[in-house]
Amino acid sequence: MNVLKITLVLSMIYVFSPKIVCADQNGWYAEGGNYIPTTRIKVTLTNTLDIDRENCPVVIERQQFPFFNFSPREIVVVDPNLPPRPEPTEQEKLLFGGHLPREETNGRYIHYQLDDLDRDGMWDELFFMTDFKSGETKTIYLYIGYNNRGLYPHKTFAAIGDYARHPVPMWESEYMTWKLFYPTDVDIQVKRKLMLNGYYSLTMNMSGYHFSYDKGADIMTVSTTFGGGGICMFEHPAKPDSVSRPLFSPYRKTGPLYDTRFVFDVVASGPLRSIVRAHTRNWRSGAGEYELEQYYYAYADKNYSTCTVKYLKYFPENDRTSFGCGIRKIMQEDEFFTGEGYVISNSYDMEVIDPNPETIDRSRMILDFAGIALIVKDKYKPEYQAITSFQGNHTFRIPCTEDLTYEYLITAAWSQGPIANTPESFKEYVVTTALEYNNPVVVETLELQKKKDGYKPIEYWGWDDVHILR
Repeated sequence: MNVLKITLVLSMIYVFSPKIVCADQNGWYAEGGNYIPTTRIKVTLTNTLDIDRENCPVVIERQQFPFFNFSPREIVVVDPNLPPRPEPTEQEKLLFGGHLPREETNGRYIHYQLDDLDRDGMWDELFFMTDFKSGETKTIYLYIGYNNRGLYPHKTFAAIGDYARHPVPMWESEYMTWKLFYPTDVDIQVKRKLMLNGYYSLTMNMSGYHFSYDKGADIMTVSTTFGGGGICMFEHPAKPDSVSRPLFSPYRKTGPLYDTRFVFDVVASGPLRSIVRAHTRNWRSGAGEYELEQYYYAYADKNYSTCTVKYLKYFPENDRTSFGCGIRKIMQEDEFFTGEGYVISNSYDMEVIDPNPETIDRSRMILDFAGIALIVKDKYKPEYQAITSFQGNHTFRIPCTEDLTYEYLITAAWSQGPIANTPESFKEYVVTTALEYNNPVVVETLELQKKKDGYKPIEYWGWDDVHILR
């Protein structure tokens, strides 16, 4: 290898190697006496909004990390400003077992997820939630080192159920459950109190219209509409309110060899974020051929779900074709509001009716208020479009993006819910959520740090030493 090549190789190593800072061991997190890590990543985050944000989602993609060759049990996310947990009592240890966290110093670990979105065995995103003051810049540490202790209740859940004779994906937070009873358009179950009930619904095959009172209820009639959220294509510029939809192609009901096909799987199920993937294949609209994936997300402590749409095949016959998404006009709609990238549809004294015509008692309840809403990020330049077909819908037209990807957010509320249970509070919730959705927390820096003394943490309760330790 000549001198020039050696110089180029050394230059590349310098450019692409992470910056490592040797840090004093004072102020480093430790837990249980035998988790004393020597490597950490300092993360600096900024809330760019002039409002406080509680349980704010934070996403850090793998390519942003200076070092990422670790598994979920080899990272601990720590907020250094939170009070450390004390040593659990002997009674707590007996009750919860060996995975209960022990006494902490220099901060408190917070719950997190490493999610493998493309299912290749390597995590793609770190996800956690934290609070921010108005305009605050804060530091979070990611400690690297094996730690098998940590117990936490899940606040979200996802599953693929066999429900009413067909596969039905669902995802939920403690506030709300979403499901694809129809494969492309979202059905909604609302709750009176914080709980997870999706497992019960799918495994017991219970209709949401016939839940016991404490479990909430179905309030959405989807039928041929966009329901609580769905996607479309605008393929005919001369007919601006004409939409193409995967479930309603010219090959509808001709069988899976010819009609659009749908594949579902669970990407993640809690504790803080649950993800369902819907893969739409063989969609031939009559004016184009398409294949796409949708990733539906549920978040802890949130009354909304987000959806990322990614086209894998995009062959429109008209180069003016654009993306789209929408919600139905809520049943018995009394009013709707549109703003910058959002639309709200409200109903008052809304009668909730079991759509099954053979049910004797079809009228289930009268709601003082029910509302649904859709938000599309400003960066996608959404344009509102009313749709009279498919029983009436509110949609947004979205110009085709370079990477064939776009995102939107859906939410709902009702008068018996734990939050946003009036028209005024729901509108405030939507407007605030739209602001936060358009302004995610900024990941300023990630800096790899190592202790000067190079202490190596003990791997306890590992696969090789469990019997020796006992």
